[in-house]
Amino acid sequence: MAGYWGGVLPESEVMKKYNPKIQPVVPSPGNLTHVVCSTLDNIQEKGIGLIDPSKIRDFYHDFHSYQASCGVDGVKVDVQSVLELLGAGYGGRVSLTKSYLGALEDSVTETFKSNNLICSMSLNTDFLYSTKKAAAARATEDFMPNEPTFQTLHVAAAAFNSLLIGEIIVPDWDMFYSDHITAEFHGAARALSGSAVYVSDKPGSHDFDIIKKLVLHDGSILRARYAGRPTRDCLFNDPVTDGKSLLKIWNLNKLSGVIGVFNCQRAGIWPPIKGSIYMPAPGSGIPISGIVSAGDVDALEEVAGENWRGHCAVYACLSGSLKTMLKDAKFQVALEHLKCEVFTVSPIWAFSEDLRFAPIGLLDMYNSGGAVEAMDSENKSSECKIKVRIRGCGRFGAYSNKRPKCCSMNEKDEEFIYNPIDGLVTVKVEGEYSSREMVFVY
Repeated sequence: MAGYWGGVLPESEVMKKYNPKIQPVVPSPGNLTHVVCSTLDNIQEKGIGLIDPSKIRDFYHDFHSYQASCGVDGVKVDVQSVLELLGAGYGGRVSLTKSYLGALEDSVTETFKSNNLICSMSLNTDFLYSTKKAAAARATEDFMPNEPTFQTLHVAAAAFNSLLIGEIIVPDWDMFYSDHITAEFHGAARALSGSAVYVSDKPGSHDFDIIKKLVLHDGSILRARYAGRPTRDCLFNDPVTDGKSLLKIWNLNKLSGVIGVFNCQRAGIWPPIKGSIYMPAPGSGIPISGIVSAGDVDALEEVAGENWRGHCAVYACLSGSLKTMLKDAKFQVALEHLKCEVFTVSPIWAFSEDLRFAPIGLLDMYNSGGAVEAMDSENKSSECKIKVRIRGCGRFGAYSNKRPKCCSMNEKDEEFIYNPIDGLVTVKVEGEYSSREMVFVY
């Protein structure tokens, strides 16, 4: 936010036109009760080379224009909350934040022609009350691959913080490693986050089994509609340190809901103290049990449609099981440490007196239902056609209480598998990525 971690060099001839000066860094007692970022170690001693707020617009314009000329099409701006510590002599932290953030947002909008701004280390009230144009903002602490006590806390904090910031801006749940002991845990959480998904893998160090559950062939993701949030029954539990609660996160797609269940326990104490807590590996320890219901998707009625009679098809992504139930029915889930499960909750539509159908989506993706774009039907006396528009490719699944007579995709007949025990219809969708229409005939 200040140009670099320690600001800019006041003695630099290039920087002098922005009137920078060394500004003392003064953390408040409240700041120091949190985990103190290591970037403060040097700047507290030496101060920050702070650009005059009256010149910050000029600085961002010049800086971003240069980046754009090099092919850059957006920016991620870190250490934004450092402005809290630099307000003396500039009207205080609120005034300083407004000046800097307003200049930053205007410059990004003008220079990059789209709102390609990710705000990082910005989870403070000054930012939240002042931001007007930023696309996304960090919802949690950094993903720290080498800090064992941060893994569960990272996911839980992102979900709870999204309750507030999800009403203001798109929450950014940060990058993660696909090739990491906790990759499935983090990957499933990102699929429910409603935000961008990105990894910070070392070149050549990737787990494509994880990445393929998040990303389609064209590089896009199956993004849910809202910010991922804890379910209502989790709001006043402590899913990180009470030793007994699971964390449940819900979101909506266009025609379905999604619930992620996570064992976030054993993060130790807060604030975490480096090296003081040993966190067991994923899958260890005694499983923790919790109750899940289709009704945990808080706004399922938004996507259910007029033909809904309260029944849902619930598909478990990682175990591959399908069950049907009433919205208010409950079932138990038991998870070991750092384990998770993701459930696609699809309202079952009644297309006739004896035909029930619910699209699930791409079965091998964490957020299966994100692949379903629309559904329609044609009812005639002799047959019923259910049309489902999807995106992406892979194994597509739907619940049906009857075996379809046939299935076609883009007017071409397709083979399908029907399991009469659970009602799962499976079709293999191949070819180049595109939106396509699948038709089931009954």
